Amino acid sequence: MKTRLSKAILTALVVGSIASTAAMAGVTNPNVEMRPTGKGWGVPVTGQNNFTPAPHARPSTSITLHGGPVITATNNIYIIWYGSWASGTQSILTDFASSIGGSPYFNINQSYYNSANVHVPGTVSYMGSTTDAYSQGPASTSLSDTQIQNIVQIALNNHAFGANPDPNGIYFVLTSADVHKSGFGTSYCGWHTAATMNGVDVKYSFVGDPATQYPGSCGQQVTGPNGSSGADAMASVFAHELEEETTDPDLNAWYDRSGAENGDKCAWNFGTTYKAANGALANMKLGTRDYLIQQNWSALTQACRLAK
Repeated sequence: MKTRLSKAILTALVVGSIASTAAMAGVTNPNVEMRPTGKGWGVPVTGQNNFTPAPHARPSTSITLHGGPVITATNNIYIIWYGSWASGTQSILTDFASSIGGSPYFNINQSYYNSANVHVPGTVSYMGSTTDAYSQGPASTSLSDTQIQNIVQIALNNHAFGANPDPNGIYFVLTSADVHKSGFGTSYCGWHTAATMNGVDVKYSFVGDPATQYPGSCGQQVTGPNGSSGADAMASVFAHELEEETTDPDLNAWYDRSGAENGDKCAWNFGTTYKAANGALANMKLGTRDYLIQQNWSALTQACRLAK
């Protein structure tokens, strides 16, 4: 998920009211087919020739299936708390993970299906968490993408979530506010990908706490509806990556011509909001908590929505 700054840059590059994520990748030719990176922008598809649009035609904004798999079973969420966390902050995110499944919001993903026309079920289970106290070095270490994968691999090797990796699992590496990550807050607020680990195609995601380093780039408001600047902001990024991991886990299923996945197409778009008890903006209640969560793109209506 690109930062709010990146979103503003893209908006400034609007042509015919359509902003291309190709600009984020340094590609400005609208006739180049793109594929997703999982970070909020696309890169050119290798071996693809440029296409020639009809005169005065606008690039299609539709999201389509490119043949890759989607998760057609219950999504199982596993959290790796990397760094130093306060229990109150953690509870905002664990409550979110425990409540999002089957919600009108997450059921938007039921509009997505695989090549056999089997639809995403919309069910999610929070399976548990583990901690990692700076296995990749002190908090000042700027973590690389490879080190995020290392964190997941360590948890799997330690059997933190069972004997074998879960093929329907999504492993979230959530880094605390003191942890540095290359690209975090400057290019993206979170991302997702997949890799073969212990013989299984493991889906995993990075989401950082922006409270200390990047509140303006990766947060919508100073204090969220649950009284946190960091965890409340992370909940929206968490949702973004969860829906993309569901509908495009291997970066070869659902995306548009610019390489934007469903979450990317609605990034920083919150729809209708209301004021929570503490005066902060929110747009949905999950369980007992209010959250401000970005909208999701419906494959059925080809538009951003807050509910199916």
